[in-house]
Amino acid sequence: MLRALMYLLPLALTIYAFIDCLNTPEDEVKHLPKVAWVFIILLFWIVGPIVWLAAGRKRASSGGRAPSEWHRGRRSTWVAPDDNPDFLKSLKDEKTDAGKPDAGKPEAGKSDAAKDESALKDWEADLRRREEEIERREGGAGSGDASS
Repeated sequence: MLRALMYLLPLALTIYAFIDCLNTPEDEVKHLPKVAWVFIILLFWIVGPIVWLAAGRKRASSGGRAPSEWHRGRRSTWVAPDDNPDFLKSLKDEKTDAGKPDAGKPEAGKSDAAKDESALKDWEADLRRREEEIERREGGAGSGDASS
């Protein structure tokens, strides 16, 4: 059991340091670029993770860790759809447009209907052609099997 612990403890430390390094924002990494720290952690199995935890990144003060400037800027710009006035306005506009019977643009409604009808006819013709092709194959294969 002690032998297994000799391998599992450094492995766990390496995995923890590796994930911690990847999750640390670039502006909180000290002394070297983040990529260099990843290589140090992975190449120097026991020493690398210890050095990363000791000197690799800025540690938060005792008051807790505050989000970095990048994270603070990102959080303030995102708004949930149900709180976003522009999104709610667009929904309201879509609802009022759907209620109107295309009074302002009758040609657009007809052209959409004509396009849909044309697409439907093309699909039906393609389906008929494929069905006939399958019937020809099956008919040809069925007569060939019956003669042998």
